[in-house]
Amino acid sequence: MQNQINFSWLLKMAWRDSRKNRSRLVLFISSIILGIAALVAIYSLGDNLKDNIDEQAATLIGADLALYGNRAVQDKAKELVDSLGKNRSEERSFASMVYFAKSGGNRLAQVKAISGDYPYYGKFETIPVTAEKTFRAGKEALVDQTLMLQYQAKVGDSIKIGEVTFLIAGILEKAPGSTGITSSVAPTVYIPMRYLGQTGLMQKGSRVAYRYYFKFPAKTDVEALVKRLEPRFESYDLDYNTVQEQKEDTGRSFADLTRFLALVGFVALLLGCIGVASAIHIYIREKLNSIAILRCLGVKGSQAFLIFLIQILGIGIIGSVLGALLGTAIQQFLPFVIKDLLPFELTTSISWLSIGQGLAIGILISVLFALPPLLSIRRVSPLNVLRISLDPIKLDRDPVTWLLYVLIVLFIFGFAFLQMRTWIEALIFTISIVGAFLVLYAMAIALTWLVRRFFPTSWSYLWRQGLANLYRPNNQTSILIVSIGLGTSLICTLFFIQTILLERVRLSTSGNQPNIVLFDIQGSQKEGVLAIAKAHKVPVNQSVAIVNMRLEEVNGKTAADFEGDTTAEQSRRIFGREYRVTFRDSTTSSEKITKGKWQGVYNKAAGLIPVSLEQGFADRSRIKLGDTLVFNVQGTLMPTTVSSLREVNWGAVQTNFLVVFPTGVLEDAPQFHAMLTHVPNPQVSATFQQAIVRQFPNIAIIDLALVLRLLDDIFNKIGFVIRFMAGFSILTGLIVLISSVLISKYQRLQESVLLRTLGASRNQIFAITALEYFFLGSLAAFTGILIAVAGSWSLAKFSFEAEFNPEILPVIGVFLFVSLMTVFIGLVNSRGILSRPPLEVLRQDV
Repeated sequence: MQNQINFSWLLKMAWRDSRKNRSRLVLFISSIILGIAALVAIYSLGDNLKDNIDEQAATLIGADLALYGNRAVQDKAKELVDSLGKNRSEERSFASMVYFAKSGGNRLAQVKAISGDYPYYGKFETIPVTAEKTFRAGKEALVDQTLMLQYQAKVGDSIKIGEVTFLIAGILEKAPGSTGITSSVAPTVYIPMRYLGQTGLMQKGSRVAYRYYFKFPAKTDVEALVKRLEPRFESYDLDYNTVQEQKEDTGRSFADLTRFLALVGFVALLLGCIGVASAIHIYIREKLNSIAILRCLGVKGSQAFLIFLIQILGIGIIGSVLGALLGTAIQQFLPFVIKDLLPFELTTSISWLSIGQGLAIGILISVLFALPPLLSIRRVSPLNVLRISLDPIKLDRDPVTWLLYVLIVLFIFGFAFLQMRTWIEALIFTISIVGAFLVLYAMAIALTWLVRRFFPTSWSYLWRQGLANLYRPNNQTSILIVSIGLGTSLICTLFFIQTILLERVRLSTSGNQPNIVLFDIQGSQKEGVLAIAKAHKVPVNQSVAIVNMRLEEVNGKTAADFEGDTTAEQSRRIFGREYRVTFRDSTTSSEKITKGKWQGVYNKAAGLIPVSLEQGFADRSRIKLGDTLVFNVQGTLMPTTVSSLREVNWGAVQTNFLVVFPTGVLEDAPQFHAMLTHVPNPQVSATFQQAIVRQFPNIAIIDLALVLRLLDDIFNKIGFVIRFMAGFSILTGLIVLISSVLISKYQRLQESVLLRTLGASRNQIFAITALEYFFLGSLAAFTGILIAVAGSWSLAKFSFEAEFNPEILPVIGVFLFVSLMTVFIGLVNSRGILSRPPLEVLRQDV
């Protein structure tokens, strides 16, 4: 042969060699198609989201500029708002009970009173379409479709908000910036601003959000205007949002989502590539005789290596192209998958950049993973033709192979870095992925060793033979346990986490724990509420007085002292909020003193009032024990000192507070109340809530049974997106299984013939094959479930601080599904083995 590499001859040889093995090469291709499809679909989704956000950002905010505050603007702040233009709208938003007169149903909703022509961009999508304009003219309301469906209300029915009954003008399908999830959690009701005062809901202690929307002339530089006015906005405790900021915030949020989904899709691609590497290992071993003959004819080891590398490169190109096409098609369905997470309607188009990225990643990673088994070709000696039995080639001693393993890890790190943009997170992801694969592989090896070490010799022959096939020569038990097990663990972990969080809420409302929370109870209403509770035999677990106040000073410094001090920006923010504070002489079961000493009774001789702060709030605000705080309670200044810090369990169904005063201070201050009760069943809950809403419409009620249903709904919506992507890993594992079955089909054919020659019947061989795949599937499912249980237990114990009690039936269901699916695929792809006569195989040239 010539010293120069003859590429045309190599291409011809690669083509000729592939003619007999194209069915196998198709299987190699299929292993990476789904992974590439997932990446192209997610990348295309990301590009489409970016384009749609750029086009629709104005409709997300509904105006050129939005100002937000938690109190009405007055004096100079009002002058500022008025100076920004007359083309503006005002919105006041608060939580309130709404009552459907026809059905008698009631629920906590987000009531938004609006004036002006908002939204200036986009519109309220309503049924009928005209309701978007007509509701502003009369005593009418737009009601979220979630509420309309829940209480079977229709357009023309009545809805009572506070003291006013509104006619339902239309069903609100979508408002600027709303999503399916926000509609489920806080369904919205829009009413005209001029009727807000008549509702009687703007009472002392009511928490109201004030929003102001502005539309400017077309050529106005809104960003420059906001930058100039930003110091004034800050001094008046006004937050702001512009179209550009909305575009950046929304884009950032969905970029995080697409990066996360891309990482999940990348896992599917890694599984496929590992399957390709394993299959090529067997493929090359079967080709060793052919390679040795070529070496005898003068072909160099490097040339033989290039022949098969060209085949793999062709596989990578074809697989990547097919994956890109499939991903482009899947992209058309992704808007449906994530529709509940989107605040706008997503339109899709072909992203050529995403297709190019998918092709490049697919070709590179398929070649990278195929190179380690291909390297053995360089070391095939011409003498192998004369040998009856070939010694296995140990790749672990080849330094080039180790270099390739390093390159693979670096490639994973590089891909993760492009998604996460920080090397620490990318490193954590890389270590986690490599660690997960190594753990799964180690468990697969350990399980196989245990089967071999403690082989059940007392079992019947069919069971023993099926089990023994797991560690036969050239088996792919480990790779299949890794691929199928990883997909199973992803699905199970998601299910376990959802169960942990929901069970945590269920436990908090079980027994005699409170499951109804009433708040915004005015002092004059307290006795009336207690009377209603007594009449319905509903026990009041807790009644808490709440006082609204603002923070004026910290260690003698006011908000003005923090102006322009960037190092104290977080401290500056604590002056702009309104604090809801309580007073009591002891801690509750959800609190634990971490620093200082609890002082529950105020001694006037002591001077400063001792208060207790929540630990996290104190840390964020950089407030320490002994610091002095001055609070403003309706014009009365109260100097205090931080005497203790508390760790608060915010997950407990109790009234928890950032700031707690001792008794003997706030008893005479203007206050309202919150009550926690326990209702025994839904019927009592409904009648009790209806009685409260009819007599005291300003009182808001949180029904924790409804909260539980909402959480379940949210987890299902978010979980569906993750399960959809995790499904690619499951499908890739199944394709790797199919590839494994068909690649080792000839070897199984030989084993079948030997068994048939020894007298085994077709039914016995069928049973052996079925049992082998059942053991394979059950080991893979068991490994995946075991890892999911371990991971979920760790999350429950160390992150959620909750008990982990997994439901057995769904786990058994997953185990049986994976096991039986493995058996089904194995038998379907092995069906040709049973029909081949022994002589046909024995005559073939092995």
